[in-house]
Amino acid sequence: MKSILSIQSHVVFGCAGNSAVVFPMRRMGMEVWPINTVQFSNHTQYQQGWQGMVMPVDHIKELVNGLADIDSLAHCDAVLSGYLGSAAQGDEVLYAVQQAKKHNPKAVYFCDPVMGHPEKGCIVVPEVMDFFKDAALHQADIIAPNLLELETLTDMVVTDINQVMLACSKLLKQGVKIVLVKHLSKAALSTDNFEMLLATAEGYFHISRPLYNFSRSPVGVGDLISAVMLANLLTGKSPVRAFELTNAAVDAVLQETYKQGEYELQLIASQQDFAQPLVRIAATKL
Repeated sequence: MKSILSIQSHVVFGCAGNSAVVFPMRRMGMEVWPINTVQFSNHTQYQQGWQGMVMPVDHIKELVNGLADIDSLAHCDAVLSGYLGSAAQGDEVLYAVQQAKKHNPKAVYFCDPVMGHPEKGCIVVPEVMDFFKDAALHQADIIAPNLLELETLTDMVVTDINQVMLACSKLLKQGVKIVLVKHLSKAALSTDNFEMLLATAEGYFHISRPLYNFSRSPVGVGDLISAVMLANLLTGKSPVRAFELTNAAVDAVLQETYKQGEYELQLIASQQDFAQPLVRIAATKL
């Protein structure tokens, strides 16, 4: 059994950050150790607002040290990081990565550089954006930006698929082994589908899934994509096969969420699709 240390946000109600990823990864056979960067009543896209707090400085580091004290980090196969409540937490995430790799040199770091959404704009302070660009990027084995985040990480304006590949190439040359662009947005080949791109040393791979006409787009989809992709990789799937399985599983969740007319992702109702997704759409090499 593989173990994942997941460091990201937590909401009491609904699905975002660890609240969107812990159950799916466990359903896929992973042992998951969640550390929360923030604890909110609900995600921040509710018009009524939210309550809660950013976890205090050194909170993450103390928990990681506690894990080291009981020798559990020797069994940590991956660190997954997502939403950060402050730039200081970024340094603590990298401390966690360093400790995990110290105790298990085969451990990988999957960085989800949460800065914002192409249609919603940035949702973190500039210092967090700087952390991802100047520090996390150089430690990450796998990185999963959306289009806006890809532009920020590479100092590029990306408007078409060729520019997406060029930006990904730039990240691969900096040492990242896998780049998963979770939302091609304005650079997509078609406006009729939701599209993603995978970049590895073996090439560039494109995949799509249907768009559903939500009255309010669910939050946490990007978190879910990263988590399911990581879990698939840890089960030994090739990057391309993991990409296809992830796309299928996330599509099943969104289809079920849309069918039920819900705003929050319907993870429980879709749980079988994490364990045994039905791949209807194959990735295409560009």
